[in-house]
Amino acid sequence: MSCCGQQGPNSDFSPSMDSHFGQVPFSPELGSSCVGYKENKPTLNAELEAALKEHGRDGFNVEDLVKEQPGLTYDDFLLLPGHIYFSPQEVSTTTRVTKNIRLKCPFVSSPMDTVSEANLAVAMALQGGIGIIHYNCTVEEQVQMVRQVKRYKNGFITDPITLGLDAKVKDVRRIKVEKGFSGIPITETGKIGGKLVGMVCTRDIDFVGDDDLSVQDVMSRDLIVAKEGCTLSQANDIMKGSKKGKLPIVNGNGELVALISRTDLLKNRDYPNCSVDKTSKQLLCGAAIGTRQSDYDRLAQLAKEHVDIILIDSAQGDSTYQADMVRHIKQNYPHIEVIAGNVVTSRQAAHLIQAGCDALRVGMGVGSICTTQEVMACGRPQAVSIYQVARFARRFDIPIIADGGIRSPGHIMKALSLGASCVMMGSMLAGTHEAPGEWFYRDGVRMKKYRGMGSKEAMEKGSSTRYLMNSKSGIQVEQGVSGFVADKGSLHMYLPHLHMCLRQALQDVGMRSIQELHGAMQDGSLMYEKRTAAAQSEGKVHTVQHVQSYGLATTAR
Repeated sequence: MSCCGQQGPNSDFSPSMDSHFGQVPFSPELGSSCVGYKENKPTLNAELEAALKEHGRDGFNVEDLVKEQPGLTYDDFLLLPGHIYFSPQEVSTTTRVTKNIRLKCPFVSSPMDTVSEANLAVAMALQGGIGIIHYNCTVEEQVQMVRQVKRYKNGFITDPITLGLDAKVKDVRRIKVEKGFSGIPITETGKIGGKLVGMVCTRDIDFVGDDDLSVQDVMSRDLIVAKEGCTLSQANDIMKGSKKGKLPIVNGNGELVALISRTDLLKNRDYPNCSVDKTSKQLLCGAAIGTRQSDYDRLAQLAKEHVDIILIDSAQGDSTYQADMVRHIKQNYPHIEVIAGNVVTSRQAAHLIQAGCDALRVGMGVGSICTTQEVMACGRPQAVSIYQVARFARRFDIPIIADGGIRSPGHIMKALSLGASCVMMGSMLAGTHEAPGEWFYRDGVRMKKYRGMGSKEAMEKGSSTRYLMNSKSGIQVEQGVSGFVADKGSLHMYLPHLHMCLRQALQDVGMRSIQELHGAMQDGSLMYEKRTAAAQSEGKVHTVQHVQSYGLATTAR
């Protein structure tokens, strides 16, 4: 018996925890009309077909499963295997996170202050997912984090930092310290749109001792440029041949209109699945806001930074305040996609769909550090929530994001099999090197703090607004706890492993894509099996004294 997914007859790829993501096969695009699980179904002789018909089907389709198992959760069922006719490399995990934004991997980070800040959002986007920056901070701090993500991989940099002819070497060094780079165009006006006269980079000032020396004395004047109107691909080809770090884009008058960085070419090579804007080629980034009056001002500042997605963060999303915010965003910022929620019923979903949302976030009280169901007696088991909301939202072409309760790669697969387009993860990502927080040791294990946004600590910092409470009121009701999670290593190692787990899970059920998985669920081809308590115990590690962990389980204390 083997616990590993089958590689297929022509496969030479062996997944490893130590593989760099650049080694993971690119996620192929598959058309929504693919029905490979039907077209490649093996043909049986008449005797076997008759015997199978008489025997009856194995397991349950999704409708029967939900009827048979009230209050369905992830651990209550398994997927039955299908026919394998392809290798994991051929599996597409491309999906929609909103109506108009597609990702190569269905992974979204939760907007929590111990999970999603700039470093993690960058890593999420590079690996094919997307990060949602939390808002338990000042507007300026959140805007700065979004700016860091958007500028990390620029494509055409349409607002590069420039200097004028009156600038000094010390100005170049200051920019390098503050921004982390020093390839700076010099224009006659000191602004974008001015005539390009030179470039200054690190090697031009490395051995210059006089900080007050003019940039005119150190800048490079013999420049290789590309003309306005060239495509990103053409500009990249010019840069490859020039062996320069930056490539200015100029118009017919020699005026600077954009810039391209060589580091972006390297990122394209190393991260083929990265999530980028189709036009600017900047990394995709989302940000969370609330529904207070101050959040309208926060929204305006985030829009200036070209944020791609706004997530309206609320434990219970079916409110007049959230519907008003959705309508405001769609009326004033129609280019921004809106994720609304959280919801767990079709009626909740209907109210927000009518307001104009582009995606729904599903889950209430099921997170590892959430106590809403215990304190408020309100919520719903996650698996049935996903199925019911997705079944309704599908009629209006609204994708849903399964938020909460994800404790293993298998739970990701189960959420997708019930109709989710993406999964949002908090505890699964907390404890990675890119997550915020300081390391500390407990019983010899390296850990980071992880807390719910309804915990006392988070509320004291301002997160009580997501529970429609005044942070300055005398009484606050906690709906979360604080804890610790073990070190999971770098996200650049961890997410590729989750990605490959998902690919092999899709292979095991005979589905080449998430679209096929959804289609098979809807037409009854995808089969499920209920699990008793004994079956759940049987399916876990047992009868061994010591288990070596590879970082896929979250350790909370």
